[in-house]
Amino acid sequence: MLTFEFILIGKTTWNYPLLIAIILIAVIYLALIHRFAKEHFVPFQPISFFISCALFLFIAASPFAIISHLSFSLHMVQMSILYFIIPPLMMLGIPEQLLNQLPRFPKHKWLTLPRLSPKNALYTFATLFLLYHLPFILTIIAGNPLLKNGYLFLLFALSFSMWKPLASPDPLFRLCTCKMKRYAFISGVAITPACLLFIGSAFLGYTGNPLFDQLIAHLCGPANLDALPIMPWPFNTKYDQVLAGFLMIGLHKLSLFMTLRLERKISIHFYEGLESEVEKRCV
Repeated sequence: MLTFEFILIGKTTWNYPLLIAIILIAVIYLALIHRFAKEHFVPFQPISFFISCALFLFIAASPFAIISHLSFSLHMVQMSILYFIIPPLMMLGIPEQLLNQLPRFPKHKWLTLPRLSPKNALYTFATLFLLYHLPFILTIIAGNPLLKNGYLFLLFALSFSMWKPLASPDPLFRLCTCKMKRYAFISGVAITPACLLFIGSAFLGYTGNPLFDQLIAHLCGPANLDALPIMPWPFNTKYDQVLAGFLMIGLHKLSLFMTLRLERKISIHFYEGLESEVEKRCV
């Protein structure tokens, strides 16, 4: 009997160029912190940044990047970490002082691209994220590596914009507490259709996994390999798709809760200074 260990033999290796790139980013981050913001950062910020780098290595450069093609639930864990957890952790890990010290490059009108507001970025991300997981679109995208990578990179860029009101390195670009909660609620509503898509399609009887099919085609495996018991139950069944939907909902809500708590903890000195300034003006 074929097993996924046999099918993926020799393929579950690390993406060493990406691994080196992330390590270089971490080294540059440390050098910049030491040079520009040695005395102006919260101790938890480097931890937040390095956790985001470690998570990115795990879901994009480790063997998990290949294994995540084997089921919808593993795929949604990968996508949720990439778009819901890594961006806020990375942004909250950048000290405001470091951001202010970075060089300002001259801008020319003919080079300036139109910028989406965070709310429009959220709606655009939610729409593209939903479209990506429609079965017929996912089949087309999964069969074109260049299109797939470009699509995923666009989603990753949009994810930073949509998290900006909650986790921007500059506290002045974040929303106030009450507006943060409203924005978090809107974010949850916008992401929900993609989650319901998995749950609904499972009960409608669709259990095909285009990502798995494309992986098998890339590995030159037989076309009917997805019908063989490679993965244990309940992977690649309707229960796997239902689990994928609930995992995405849960990880998104967890990321919102985590971001709101970390933002308050990292910016405690900013809020204390703001409160003292208000008290002085009221005297």
